[in-house]
Amino acid sequence: MGIPAVGFCSVPPAVTQAEDMGKKSKKEKKVKGAEKTAAKMEKKVSKRAKKEEEDLEALIAEFQTLDAKKTQIIETACPPPSPRLNASLSAHPERDELILFGGEYFNGQKTFLYNELYIYNIRKNSWSKVDIPNPPPRRCAHQVAVVPQGGGQLWVFGGEFASPDGEQFYHYKDLWVLHLATKTWEQIKVTGGPSGRSGHRMVACKRQLIVFGGFHESARDYVYYNDVYAFNLDTFTWTKLSPSGTGPAPRSGCQMVTTPEGNIIIYGGYSKQRIKKDVDKGTLHTDMFLLKADGMGKEEDKWVWNRLSPSGVKPTPRSGFSVAMGPNNRSLLFGGVHDEEEEERIEGDFFSDIYFYDMGKNRWFPGQLKGPKSEKKKRRRGKKAETEGAGDGEAEGQPPQGPVEIVKEVVAEDGTVMTIKQVVSAPEVEPEKSETEDEEEAGDEASGEQVEPCPRSNAMLAVKHGVLYVYGGMFEVEDRQFTLSDLYSIDLHKMEEWKVLVEMDPKTQEWLEESESDEEGDDVEGAEGGDEEEGSDEESEDDEEEEQHPSVQLDEKYTDYLPRTEQYWIKLARHNMGPDAKEKKVAKLAHAMAKTFYEGSV
Repeated sequence: MGIPAVGFCSVPPAVTQAEDMGKKSKKEKKVKGAEKTAAKMEKKVSKRAKKEEEDLEALIAEFQTLDAKKTQIIETACPPPSPRLNASLSAHPERDELILFGGEYFNGQKTFLYNELYIYNIRKNSWSKVDIPNPPPRRCAHQVAVVPQGGGQLWVFGGEFASPDGEQFYHYKDLWVLHLATKTWEQIKVTGGPSGRSGHRMVACKRQLIVFGGFHESARDYVYYNDVYAFNLDTFTWTKLSPSGTGPAPRSGCQMVTTPEGNIIIYGGYSKQRIKKDVDKGTLHTDMFLLKADGMGKEEDKWVWNRLSPSGVKPTPRSGFSVAMGPNNRSLLFGGVHDEEEEERIEGDFFSDIYFYDMGKNRWFPGQLKGPKSEKKKRRRGKKAETEGAGDGEAEGQPPQGPVEIVKEVVAEDGTVMTIKQVVSAPEVEPEKSETEDEEEAGDEASGEQVEPCPRSNAMLAVKHGVLYVYGGMFEVEDRQFTLSDLYSIDLHKMEEWKVLVEMDPKTQEWLEESESDEEGDDVEGAEGGDEEEGSDEESEDDEEEEQHPSVQLDEKYTDYLPRTEQYWIKLARHNMGPDAKEKKVAKLAHAMAKTFYEGSV
């Protein structure tokens, strides 16, 4: 999905000094101007998006009807999940497990959305799929936060659904919780929360979930946000926060982490603005902010934005990076892409590097692989070297060198030549060694080539017991997208080497060239999602479901079909929306479902 931009800016702090009354800095005026622009844009977007979302609601309701067939919890061993990006990967708070939910996949013609739940057993290096009744609808670019209470809870907010052709988007504003102990989904229906969005960020902070930013996109317009909401995990209520100070500009896809003191750090992100008709300008943000709670953790906490100026070596500008919280009070950033516009096309440089941010020191530094240590090196360097070597791969006391670009060419089965640019941090600067030491080091380095994840964006990260896991994501070569399903791990304490847990050769991936002859019925099937191996099962489910709907008679027009079957569709829509839904809304959904089925049949 494209990373689309403009939103609400934080209100600047009130002027308290009498002599400053009526005076505004240029920055404050700019912020006010952005607020007005954002408000206008959001109105425009909401009008156009309403029609699109009504169309997609019918499709979502159809899929929920299929999900409603699930009546019991079934956990089955399975191969690794199919390729995907913009899913969520979370560490179980009590078990040695990772939890994968949702995501998307594009094969060149159709967009597939998922709401599958997979469990990865770390000790056994095995996957299982868990089918649970009444799951959240299919989505990607959502956010997840895990809290330890009640045997573990996995909270899901927002995200997006796309039409099969990837041209229309539905942005969710729903809130769900997966009770890990009982493996049950529950939708938390409360008002006052953020508007529908994707690309936002959410973290657990004390007894709250904090949501920041994101964007909402329709076919022609978009709006980016910088608002902040808090969901209280005790009272189950939303509150819109109004921090003082000047906060981040509207953005999506930023880094958002919680500090041990209960504050929040925001770094980077992406946004775009329309500079003239059909011309958008993207911005890669590289600024950093602290959202501080002043109130000793009380209900009436006052929040304040402060700009941070970290030391060290910051990540190079990029979007689509992935983030996680590592050990030793350090957050980390992995991968991403830097798009460069060349004439009428966009060329992307993808990354596979790691950057650490030390919260205590307010300092960035690149993560650098040490390579496995041989017994010979350990004996030569002694105990002191071992002590200094433990850590995270930071070259302490040495000025880090600039990034190094590596260019690889791979030929796919269809003859496509893929040029993959990889930007990696320069190796650690070592003190000069004697000739003997150089020979020993050379022998160690020659012992084997290091494996590492290929450069990518929009990967899924999780950290468990100080080990980082990287799953999936994507990279592009010219007009072709490669979606990944590999799984790597690295011990963040040692930073010695990557381990390959699940391999994948992207060259073997199916890619369908764009075709105008695709039938709409095929599109509906494509939007449903699912693994390649599962495709036949899901198609048969579709067929069974469609056989239960009133069939379209030979040469029957839609104007005749709807009156004949209207009561059936109203009943189905009522079943999906619940008994409290308004008649007008139910009828609108019923008609949309009928039309979707009719057009898919003829």
